[in-house]
Amino acid sequence: MSYLIDSDVLITAKNSYYAFDLCPGFWESLQTKHLEGSVFSLDRIRSELLQGRDDDSLVQWTNNVIPRSFFLSSATLEVANAFSEIMLWVQQNSQFQDTAKAKFATGADGWLVAFAKVKGWTVVTMEESRPESRNQVKLPDVCIRFGVPYQNVFSTLRQLNVKYRL
Repeated sequence: MSYLIDSDVLITAKNSYYAFDLCPGFWESLQTKHLEGSVFSLDRIRSELLQGRDDDSLVQWTNNVIPRSFFLSSATLEVANAFSEIMLWVQQNSQFQDTAKAKFATGADGWLVAFAKVKGWTVVTMEESRPESRNQVKLPDVCIRFGVPYQNVFSTLRQLNVKYRL
């Protein structure tokens, strides 16, 4: 099984429970599982991560530690077609406010769902489903709508049999 990591997984991990200085094993496990062919993200996530400060540890990890192959290209015709289908649904959905639609259109979430849909992969996110939300298009709700499996990072680490020991 292959997993596609959302930026919120990395940002939340860096800022809290898997901070680089607290749990370097988390970051090493991402690299190991990537090299084994099961953990990836997208070029669009890389772009989001690089919007941080140059001295930010996650920016440095993105630029200097994790192999560039971790961030797959979302620029394929199949993925673009799936993304168009997702965007059409978002734009036609009267539940969402226009600001939520615009934010979703410029972010990476739609591309994650499109890529995972085309490849049959699982999206890894820390977001939770909120189908009643009007001011935000939630990644899990888009996954549900398009039949894309999703889960949080802890479930993923368990499925990958990752263990951190002292």
